[in-house]
Amino acid sequence: MNPRQLLPSMSQLVAFEAAARHESYTRAATELSLTQGAVSRQVQALEATLGARLFQRSGREVALTDVGRLYLRELAPALERIRGATLQALAFQSGHGTLRLATLPTFGSKWLLPRLHRFYAAHPGTLIHLHSRIRPFDFNTSDIDAAIAVGSGDWPDLAAHRLHTEHHVLIGSPDIVTPKFRLTQKGLGEHLLLSVATHPQGWSEWLRHHGLTHRGMRMGPSFELTSHLIQAVMAGIGIGLVPRVLVEEELRLGQLATAGDAVASRRNYYLVYPPRNAALPALTAFRGWLLQEIGPQE
Repeated sequence: MNPRQLLPSMSQLVAFEAAARHESYTRAATELSLTQGAVSRQVQALEATLGARLFQRSGREVALTDVGRLYLRELAPALERIRGATLQALAFQSGHGTLRLATLPTFGSKWLLPRLHRFYAAHPGTLIHLHSRIRPFDFNTSDIDAAIAVGSGDWPDLAAHRLHTEHHVLIGSPDIVTPKFRLTQKGLGEHLLLSVATHPQGWSEWLRHHGLTHRGMRMGPSFELTSHLIQAVMAGIGIGLVPRVLVEEELRLGQLATAGDAVASRRNYYLVYPPRNAALPALTAFRGWLLQEIGPQE
């Protein structure tokens, strides 16, 4: 096979993608600032290169063939990645750009978003696109530039900056965690103990710190999202353990109450990214702002 068949010209690909997306040469021509005839010629040249019909034509109407639909499905994401790479390159030159940041959902909504306006005030030319992630993912198979993750810091192939130590606190509704709340084996046994699925050992660590055991405890449901556990606790379903940094506002407003010591877990929050992304202007700006916002590590 001629290698040229596997690498059609960019002008042909762009014309086809626009025409396929609109299923109209006219609208594609308007989008690309070309004539309808120019779009048609580019598509015909692409079809000749591939040896396949990409559109069925009926008068002025065009519709994708099965081959055309398949080609569009594979081609569109590739073109989008090329556009994104080009924007990143342009951003590198200008010192601005975008950062595709994955973050734990509750950390993003409870800690990061309320502060993000300060980042934009300091870096008005930079955009942060937030993506919620709970489970670990592979930077090599995603389009994420950096992530805020929780763990032990054991990421040998990634750059990692510690943000917060995860200090867990017992929380309950003010109707449950009152001044008469008993932090004893029997007292805790009167309530459902709610947990987060990604940190199943949390109660064991907290109970051990307070000289208690699981004996007589009533383990309640677990939640994938910490925010859902917080809502369940506020609704009076049970008591839970959460990182204190995620409930500061609720504690301040009296929507939640806490009892006992905050217990440091074995996990920390980190900003992580592949070393190849370290010099991205948007990541450099965000990293500097984030570490300054958090301040000295405890």
